Amino acid sequence: MSLTISMRDPKSHRAAPPQTLSRAQARAQTGKGTISIYFVRSVVDAVRARGFAAEPLLREAGISAELLEVPQARVSPQHYSALWRRVIACLDDEFFGQDSRRMKSGSFALMVRSVVHCSNLRAGLDRAARFLAVFLDDVVVEISETDGTAQLAIRQCPPTRLSVVFAHETLLVMVYGLACWLVGRRIPVLAAEFAYARPTHSGEYPALFTSTMRFDEPRTRLLFDAAVLNLPIVQSERTAKDFLRIAPENILLKYKNTQSLAARIRRRIRQVPDEIPELEIIARELNIAPVTLRRRLRGEGQSYQAIKDEVRRDLAITYLSGTDKSIRDIAMELGFVEPSAFHRAFRKWAHTSPGAYRRAESPPPPADNSPTSGPRRR
Repeated sequence: MSLTISMRDPKSHRAAPPQTLSRAQARAQTGKGTISIYFVRSVVDAVRARGFAAEPLLREAGISAELLEVPQARVSPQHYSALWRRVIACLDDEFFGQDSRRMKSGSFALMVRSVVHCSNLRAGLDRAARFLAVFLDDVVVEISETDGTAQLAIRQCPPTRLSVVFAHETLLVMVYGLACWLVGRRIPVLAAEFAYARPTHSGEYPALFTSTMRFDEPRTRLLFDAAVLNLPIVQSERTAKDFLRIAPENILLKYKNTQSLAARIRRRIRQVPDEIPELEIIARELNIAPVTLRRRLRGEGQSYQAIKDEVRRDLAITYLSGTDKSIRDIAMELGFVEPSAFHRAFRKWAHTSPGAYRRAESPPPPADNSPTSGPRRR
C-alpha cells in the first residue's frame, strides 16, 4: 500500500544494500510480512504514466523488474519502502499521480507537523482532512460520526474516474496509519467498505484494515467506534521526526491487524516453521475447540492451511532474498523433507522456482553511477 515521505535524502540513487540475515533475524523480519507485487506494479505504473523509466528506480531499490511478471511475487518491506522513496523523488508527487494535482514532496510532513499540535484525534483528523483538501482536487477525505460510529470516508470528485482502486488504497492507508500513530495504538476497524469491485489482491486487506469487508459500495470508508475520536494525541514534533524518517514502512507494518486469530496463529507457527503443529494442537493451546477454530478462521476469510502456506512463503522469500543459504538448507528449515517438495510448494506460491526467484531478487548493478530516473519535477 502506499504512503509517502521519508526524511532521508530523496536524491540518493544508491542501490539498497544486500542483507545477510541469521535465522532469528529472518523470522523477526518475516513477522512484519511481505508486500504483494501488486503494490510494486501500481507505483511502477505511476512512473511510466509520467513518461519516466521505472527500471532504474526498481534496480536502485533492490527489486528486479522480472518480478513484475510474477503474479504471486512478494517483496520485503524494506525494498518496497526504498522504491516508494525513489518514486516520490522522481515524480515529486506523494500521491503517485493519482490526482490531477501533484501532492508535492514535503506535503505529508507539513501535515504531520501540524496535526500533532491538536488536542485529540477528532481535531487531528479534521485538520488532516482540511490539509488534503488543499493538496488534492479529485478526492475528498471526510470524517463524520453517527450513533456512536465514526467513519473515515473518501469521496471521489469527479466520480467518473475509471480506476480509483490504488488512489483509495493509498489515501486510506495514509490517513488511517496517521490516525493510529497520533494516538499511539492500532484503532480497531469495525468494517471497511470500498467503492469498487473486489480486486484480486483483496487478500491483503484484512491485515491492513479488517476482515469485515464489503465491495461495490457507494463510497470507500472505514468504520470504527466513535469513542476513539476523543483519544488524546500523544505525539509531538520531536516524535514526528522519527515517524517521517522511516515512512512508509512504519505505517504499512506497525499498525497492521495483529490481534486477529489468524495473526496469533501466524506468530505461533513462525516459532517452529520446521515443525508446524497440527490444527488440533493449536486449538488446544488457544483453549478453543478445533471446529470452533476452523469456523472463526473462516469468519476472517482464512484457513489453517492457507496460514501455514503464507508463513512458509514469507520465510522462503526472506531467506532467498536476504541470505546466501542454499535452497536445500532453506527447504530443511521450513520443514520440507526433500528439496523437491519445497520446489513444488514454492512454484504454487510464487509461480516460479526458488532459484529463478532468487536471481530475480538480485538485479544487476547499474552500468554507472549517474542518475537515470529522469529529472525531478519542480
